[in-house]
Amino acid sequence: MVLLITMFVGACSSQRIAPTDELVISIVGTNDVHGELLPKAGRGGLAGVSGYVNALRQKRSEDGGAVLLIDAGDMWQGRLASNLGEGAAVVDVYNAMGYTAATVGNHEFDFGPAGPAAIPEQPGDDPRGALKQRFAEAQFAILAANIIDDDTGKPVAWDNIQPSILVDVQGIKVGIIGVLTANGLRTTIAANTVGLHLAPLDETIESEARALRRAGADIVIVTAHAGSSCTEFTDPRDLSSCNLDGEIMRVARALPKGLVDHIIAGHVHRGIAHVVNDIAITASYSSTRAFSRVDFTVDRGTGAVQARRVFPPQPACLRVTYPGGACAVAADPSADVRDAVYEGHPVMPDAIVLTIAEQAAALAETIREEPLGVVLEAEFQLPSTPESPLANLMTDALRASTGVDIAIHNVLGGIRSGLPAGPLTFGGVYKMFPFDNRAVIVNLSGREVRDIIASQARKGHRRAGFSGMSVFVACNNDVMDITLQLDDGRKLADADRVTLLANDFLTLGGDDVLTPVIPDGGFAIDESMPLTRDILVDWFRGQSGRLSPDDFQSAASPRWNLPDSVPDTCHW
Repeated sequence: MVLLITMFVGACSSQRIAPTDELVISIVGTNDVHGELLPKAGRGGLAGVSGYVNALRQKRSEDGGAVLLIDAGDMWQGRLASNLGEGAAVVDVYNAMGYTAATVGNHEFDFGPAGPAAIPEQPGDDPRGALKQRFAEAQFAILAANIIDDDTGKPVAWDNIQPSILVDVQGIKVGIIGVLTANGLRTTIAANTVGLHLAPLDETIESEARALRRAGADIVIVTAHAGSSCTEFTDPRDLSSCNLDGEIMRVARALPKGLVDHIIAGHVHRGIAHVVNDIAITASYSSTRAFSRVDFTVDRGTGAVQARRVFPPQPACLRVTYPGGACAVAADPSADVRDAVYEGHPVMPDAIVLTIAEQAAALAETIREEPLGVVLEAEFQLPSTPESPLANLMTDALRASTGVDIAIHNVLGGIRSGLPAGPLTFGGVYKMFPFDNRAVIVNLSGREVRDIIASQARKGHRRAGFSGMSVFVACNNDVMDITLQLDDGRKLADADRVTLLANDFLTLGGDDVLTPVIPDGGFAIDESMPLTRDILVDWFRGQSGRLSPDDFQSAASPRWNLPDSVPDTCHW
């Protein structure tokens, strides 16, 4: 059933009104906000974005148009100020900013039950308790057309969640559909998604869009926590800089032409502002550094779209340099730096949004600034390879702290930020690893470890990082040959047994790291084990003195030793 929401967007009689036969509807999209509430270096934060939204609303008020604000998922997990309240501050801000709708991202499931537990621990714990609590508080629609309840075979039916909505904007009907990436339930904590599965995106979107069109939709928008990437934005129809094999590009090409007008994408933290299969697709990186915008000019009488303008990702800068309007990120006495102006109106963070954000940040500040007693001589950069210094530090610290033979981690994706040079604080570690994942120790055979490595060897640069062994992979006559050598010099035989440290995300199938060896009943998870982040914090506290990235370089003795690429014909 299609839910119709009526929105009244008026203008004062003293203001200039657009011709009565024409209406401009600006669609503003955000994606992968990840709890970013306040600007950083004068850019972004939901507070910063709110200033742009308000300026655009003033412009549309002057010409009799309207603004719809829509999010493409991963709203609240990732920053301490948001995580402390399991996303409550972000929902409050979205309510204040007047969002129309949002879809569900994979990280919306991360908090598990309401309260401190990250996964169900007691009988009766709802694995989606925190998520449902946030959705119930939202004054905007939560959309999830392809998240299917195993018991009913239908889209989930929690409070304030539906597959799609139909919004009446001054007589023009706009349909909005929400979907989650095909790997969405594999890139969160599996214990929190039990009983759910995902329907194919293209089939789901087509079905919902046809229903919306039958209900009278003049414009159909999809908010999709799924993405791709482009790097050039001068011409929306020039796709030469785009990854056309990316998920949302493939979905767009699979849809019947003319059925969907616009897709707001996300998930992969890249930019898009292009037209594929006559569908405008936008994405604006992550963490509020920018927002997306598409303007539709609609005939008020017929509802027909007369024109469509796709904007490049719009940087959310509060101060800009003139001429040119580039973000002013550093004090330059020779530069002409001015407050940002958008659509002829000053960009001023919304007062209510700013208050909510600052209050949440203040609560987090004391915790964030707690010193850990160690100084980093240089920045440990966000890992770009499985053996970057920070990746090695993390796996080394986890192994040393628990006494296991091997520690393994999805360092590319599982580590969310680098560590800055200087005295290290709790907040630095939290930003690096904001997930409430519990450490898990499993006992594996040498053969099982080799099965894991065989699977990871095919993943290119997305391979897991590990500590405690060196891996040698070769392909001989299309047969993969794997040698494992522990740090104590022993070669690991198939019948040998080792202890391996991972976390509950991985042991429940996350990122497919341990999937080849997960038993039918799953690995036992000891709830008395500490959180991965707490192990890291305690390890840093025990490292009095100074640490350097050079201390964790492994180029001279690589942990991964394998060909530049493993051919598809190489079988394990």
